[in-house]
Amino acid sequence: MSRNIYLGADVGVALELIPNLPAAAQFMWEQVQETNFAERKAILAKEITDESPDVVGLQEATIWYCKAKPWSAKTEVYNFTTELLAALGGTYVIAEKDGEQAFNPGYSIGPIPFLTKVTDAKTFQPLFGQDSAACGFQIGDALLIKEELKQYVNQVGNSEYDAVYKVVPTIMEIYRGYTWADITMQGSNVRFVSTHLESLWDGNKVPKAADQARQLVADLTKTKSPIVVIGDFNSDPRDPRAEGFANPGEQPQASEKCPTESSLCNAYKVMREANFTDAGPDASDPATFTWGMNALLTGADSARRAAAKEMGNDFGFTDRLDYIFVKNGIDVLTSKIIGQGPPYGSDHAGVVSQLRITAEGSVVSEALDAHSRLPISFWEGVGVLLLALIIWRIVRRIRRR
Repeated sequence: MSRNIYLGADVGVALELIPNLPAAAQFMWEQVQETNFAERKAILAKEITDESPDVVGLQEATIWYCKAKPWSAKTEVYNFTTELLAALGGTYVIAEKDGEQAFNPGYSIGPIPFLTKVTDAKTFQPLFGQDSAACGFQIGDALLIKEELKQYVNQVGNSEYDAVYKVVPTIMEIYRGYTWADITMQGSNVRFVSTHLESLWDGNKVPKAADQARQLVADLTKTKSPIVVIGDFNSDPRDPRAEGFANPGEQPQASEKCPTESSLCNAYKVMREANFTDAGPDASDPATFTWGMNALLTGADSARRAAAKEMGNDFGFTDRLDYIFVKNGIDVLTSKIIGQGPPYGSDHAGVVSQLRITAEGSVVSEALDAHSRLPISFWEGVGVLLLALIIWRIVRRIRRR
């Protein structure tokens, strides 16, 4: 199963509020309360229980944490992965081997005193004895497996993509990566990957999602065992959209740099041209679209709903972004989309596929490169920048004297 479980707020709108950082933080925090993961986790857990997949690839596996005081340690307020696992009653665990978990943190907004301060007396009075706190989040990718499969995990690792979307170069950068685990299934070692490619893109430039897909393909080139790649690729087979072509989801648009028929700017086509099979269902069928929900999970907005219906999707979804890709000796038996209708556990629908391993023998390939990055979040970078600006102004004043 592939399941983007949604961080609970619209980051795009929050970014538009910058440089008013407290306003952006308050906006996101209020949306997280309204989208209420305590209710959503029960919906997601029922989906998993009903489908009973051996492996679940999660995206936007989010931790929200806060600091009561500037000198306080950060406190976890919500951890979507552990809360979902608890809702599943111990039937699933994060894949783990030798102390390494299949959980790869993505980008984060750190709790910076004063700059990401939010007010929520209902939440913070019981925790901190005050009405407000500095809050932030971290999203990541995870691989959940049935509890009885944990003894069959052979290797686990986490890796980063070199292609980074720069909201503000050096200071505010969105990192993405993937988590992977080798697990013996049906007598063969199978390499599972969960990933979430970049959603933001710039006109007449190659989307970072396409560059990240190319790195993923390159990283997996030497893997000889069967491969299952699970994820939110933020790429529809129709991208980049030609001028005048329906695009209510604001997907990448065609340009001189990104012609419509080329795979250069399309992560989905990158995977297909690398001989990965799309496990389905048919991504060209509008009925299989997996994205289009509004930020508060009350349904698609009227404009999107109308566009979706015209395209042939009755649920208000306008784009196919979520996939399961397979390679190296795997047959697809069945595949379907889940979560398109209410009650909504996420702003994405999910994909479930039943697979059969046909590869002969069992090969455990060497571990994938971690491509480690500098461990600093882009909001921590904002704090560094502000500190640098303060020091610079102080130095200037001293020199003037």
